[in-house]
This record gives sequence, C-alpha cells and structure tokens, in this order.
Amino acid sequence: MHTLSNLEVGQQAVIAAIEAEESLFHRLAALGFRVGKPLSVMRRAIFNGPIHVRLGTTDIILRRIDAERIKIG
Repeated sequence: MHTLSNLEVGQQAVIAAIEAEESLFHRLAALGFRVGKPLSVMRRAIFNGPIHVRLGTTDIILRRIDAERIKIG
C-alpha cells in the first residue's frame, strides 16, 4: 500500500488507513484526515521537507514522517 509521502505534486488519492500512535491519530483526525476522504498534494518542500496537502477546501502542511503514516488507495 502506498503512503501520502509517495504522492507527487498534483496527484489525488483517497485515504485508506491511518497507522499512527494515538496522539498523532487524534491530531490528524482533528485536521480532517479520515478514511475515505479524498486529498491531493499541492507542493513538496525540497530536502525531505514538509508536504502541502489539500483536503476538500482545507490546506494543511504535514511533516513527511507524519505523511508516511497515512496509507492511500
């Protein structure tokens, strides 16, 4: 299964699972990350920096290590 950190700029996907410890899981859920929600990658910072993600009309910047916990389908 692919992760959000593998998506290229402009690609869209649907969240299949969130495999994170409880505190990160709740933080991501509060930001709108839920199984079945579509998202797209808007920008990627250089040198393994953060990823700019759009969930509906909300833009979120995620650390790459957190994006690796979000499985996409």
